[in-house]
Amino acid sequence: MPKNYLLIYSEQLATETELMCQHIQAPSNTLYQIRKSSSSVYANIREANYGQSTADMLSKFEIALKECSETEGWLQLLYNTHGIDETTFKKQRNLCGRIRRMLIASCRTLKEKLQKDN
Repeated sequence: MPKNYLLIYSEQLATETELMCQHIQAPSNTLYQIRKSSSSVYANIREANYGQSTADMLSKFEIALKECSETEGWLQLLYNTHGIDETTFKKQRNLCGRIRRMLIASCRTLKEKLQKDN
């Protein structure tokens, strides 16, 4: 069975974000929000793998895409306010970017499939 890199990377993002939040000083709301958005990326990608239909899978991927963008925003805020260093910021942002590009490609493919089926 081929590896599901989208699932692997999203789990990595959620895990690393949680570990990062356990070791930094930042406003509790910011930590809550970034934990929520990064874990939502992972949860929605997991759910998409068991989607009831192509449209359901697309919906979950689109939600994950929005949550990934939100995670990037919280990372930027943490970096701007010196909650995380540049190395941590770039590592997490690059992981978000990789996931985002994969989600965009997956959404495009699913939309094409839906158009063909209609």
